[in-house]
Amino acid sequence: METLLNITIALALCFVVIVLGLGLWNMLKGGPGNTSQRLMRLRVIGQAIALALLLAALFLFGGRS
Repeated sequence: METLLNITIALALCFVVIVLGLGLWNMLKGGPGNTSQRLMRLRVIGQAIALALLLAALFLFGGRS
């Protein structure tokens, strides 16, 4: 279970980095503002999911010594 959660966290973080890169690339090349807005909203949602997964991992597995 712990390994599955770790892999899911890694995937969520990769998703956030990719969406951030796409949003920045769109902004730098002068793409449509709507696309940048949509990508940045998607990034925030991805960050919330990644944070929730991290908190779940800490809650479930953080108390062990």
